[in-house]
Amino acid sequence: MCGIAGLIDFTDDARQYKEAYKKMLQSLSRRGPDENGSYLTPKACLLHARLSVVDPENGKQPMREQAGEEEAVLIYNGELYNAEDLRKELRSLGHRFKERSDTEVLLHTYLEWGEACVEHLNGIFAFAVWDSKKQILFAARDRMGVKPFFYALAGGKFIFASEIKSLLCHPLVNAEINAESIAELLLIGPGRTPGYGVFCGIDELKPGHCAVFSQDGRLSVRPYWRLRARDHKESFDETLENVRFLVKDAIHRQTVSDVPLCAFLSGGLDSSAISALSGVSHTFSVEYAENEKYFKKSLFQPDSDNAYIEKMTSFLGIEHTNVTLETDELVDALFEAVEARDLPGMADVDSSLLLFCREVKKYATVALSGECADELFGGYPWYRDDKILNREGFPWSQSTAYRATFGKDELWNAIDPMAYVQNKYLGTVESSEMLGTEPDKERRMKQMFRLNTDWFMQTLLDRKDRMSMFSGLEVRVPFCDHRLTEYLYNTPWEMKNYQGREKGLLRKALEGVLPEEVLWRKKSPYPKTHHPDYLKKVSGLLSDILASPNAPVLSIVKREELEKLLVNTNNETPWYGQLMTVPQTIAYFIQMNAWMERYHVNVI
Repeated sequence: MCGIAGLIDFTDDARQYKEAYKKMLQSLSRRGPDENGSYLTPKACLLHARLSVVDPENGKQPMREQAGEEEAVLIYNGELYNAEDLRKELRSLGHRFKERSDTEVLLHTYLEWGEACVEHLNGIFAFAVWDSKKQILFAARDRMGVKPFFYALAGGKFIFASEIKSLLCHPLVNAEINAESIAELLLIGPGRTPGYGVFCGIDELKPGHCAVFSQDGRLSVRPYWRLRARDHKESFDETLENVRFLVKDAIHRQTVSDVPLCAFLSGGLDSSAISALSGVSHTFSVEYAENEKYFKKSLFQPDSDNAYIEKMTSFLGIEHTNVTLETDELVDALFEAVEARDLPGMADVDSSLLLFCREVKKYATVALSGECADELFGGYPWYRDDKILNREGFPWSQSTAYRATFGKDELWNAIDPMAYVQNKYLGTVESSEMLGTEPDKERRMKQMFRLNTDWFMQTLLDRKDRMSMFSGLEVRVPFCDHRLTEYLYNTPWEMKNYQGREKGLLRKALEGVLPEEVLWRKKSPYPKTHHPDYLKKVSGLLSDILASPNAPVLSIVKREELEKLLVNTNNETPWYGQLMTVPQTIAYFIQMNAWMERYHVNVI
């Protein structure tokens, strides 16, 4: 895994921004701490910061392939999980390889198939190829959106990077937000509308999309992949076999590494399956100081993880490290989490992962994690809550009216908050491909699938990428495999809902792989702190902000609504998903204020 950035300029001399390039490269150093490289010509600048995982001695970037005076130059962030299959196919077509890196395979894949190369790739990636023969920059992002690719068009130039902070290092890109940006922060955040970078003029290449920036100064963006509706003709037993194969194959492909590999283990179904099937010898979990003392059962968190982690590590006979986080460091890390994400995020859900990854990095460079199984197999509570299921709107955020109360009145004079969110929701629902013969329940479940993969899952993938790469830890997500995603989009809900259980199909497919107690354990989400000191400390920080007349967040948020947060601590209206209740909502506004200060955000 790495960080990439660059600029393409067909009107001026790209070399004039050398100081900006130094800053951009430095901003990527956490993503790629091992080495860096650059390519600079009058028309193109490509920058790369590397985290060495496969073939550390080779795979250096930018990687160039020359043919006379013409060349193709690649910078790439990600992993190809079918690299060896592609290498074999390309060799049969006459290609020759000098090393073992998947970077070289990706470059030759482009040389062979051009823009159609993306159709041959299985992996997580964001890359750019400068093609001097065609005088274009070709860029692409993986189908599921695991790896980021942000860009800005400014002054006739195409500027791009793995992270927003790198774009903001360039003098042509400004840290500005407008009414729509604020609506995103208050109505959608910590999620983002797909492709929207919140800052004015900054966009993100959507998952499954590629782009060409050509010498006429035009950017052409197109999808190369989307979820298609197909008949599911397999029996339940055949479906089980297909799911079992796809899960095992995805995990197996993602264990390729020349550096230490480990797995995150919560004792839940998804992480336990990955720990068992990957063959790792070391697993890690996160816990909070005194959480056993203050833990409260809820619909979303029926029990704690520790007993199940012990069952799994004993069952597998592997080494396990539990990382315990103190409340003070959890609060302090809220500010680093903003720096990692470049936006206000999921509060302590972000900061805890950042601290956890920092500890894991001391032992390993690559980790496997269980994200995305809930979106694909129907694991979230809102898949089974008929009240939410049959109500229009994002199921993880049914609180638009509540959220809107925080925005200043002049903002809602320009934007109708209910319509803003509803239009986003309907855009996804209406674009969900159907056969046209589905019963109503099946049709709704396909819509839910798209809503979850296009929106909720993207927030979690953002979180996983930024919090892990902030410490130079590569985290792979085997369930986020496009083949598995395609298959499950068309798998009937009654199969996924086997025995009326969340992720019932996956549980049945994993019989014999996991202990029964773990296999049928009720879903429990990523752990959060229950310590009362957390609420006390974040409340104190918000009080300090309110005491400051120049606090930037007060330029976009009503003071009186923030004051209510500090009083109505028993408010059960969640801000986002299952984990962001009042303490995390308070922390979200603390992060928003810190973000506006750190990035010198200007409201226009």
